Amino acid sequence: MLHRIYAALRGALALLGVMLLVVTVTPVGNWYARTLAGPWNDPDGDILILLGADDPNDGYIGAATYWRSVYGARAWREGHFRTIVVCGGLGIAESMRDFLVFEHVPADKIVLENRSGSTRENALFAVALLKNMAGRKVLLTSDFHMYRSIRAFKRAGVEAEPRPIPYALKFGSDWTQRWQVFIGLMIETAKIAGYRLRGWI
Repeated sequence: MLHRIYAALRGALALLGVMLLVVTVTPVGNWYARTLAGPWNDPDGDILILLGADDPNDGYIGAATYWRSVYGARAWREGHFRTIVVCGGLGIAESMRDFLVFEHVPADKIVLENRSGSTRENALFAVALLKNMAGRKVLLTSDFHMYRSIRAFKRAGVEAEPRPIPYALKFGSDWTQRWQVFIGLMIETAKIAGYRLRGWI
């Protein structure tokens, strides 16, 4: 019995070692992030839907929310958007709005959806705001998050074009962070599976 436990433990450790090696020295994480991101053509439009991510820490937005906000400001400057709909509860939307205003996006062009606590709620609560906004809609979020979010919005009745930003790809270019990125991708995969089982995407 003890021999079988040791054998199982050795097998598990060997598998973990192989996974660690593959994730660290190969581009498997980047490939998967690109797969989840979908088309990468930075579409222009009329309404930019900008999704928040992690919760603020001591009044500061988290890294994923920060980078989405940076690329949201860039999209505003480079494109022809009339309105930005910022989604995120727990003060995230307000923090993103403040960042965008600092980056010279007019405050009266920013609409807040600030009740949501998940990607599904982003979509469900944004529908009420978006239904009266005519024009081409573009959804901006992190590369790894795009697969689930674009489908959640479509299921909620919002047709939008994907505009992913390089988040997992950015951090995955540093080999010391590849394992952390890979874990994040696996968590996202579990969330995708959960959304599918519930019929949310």
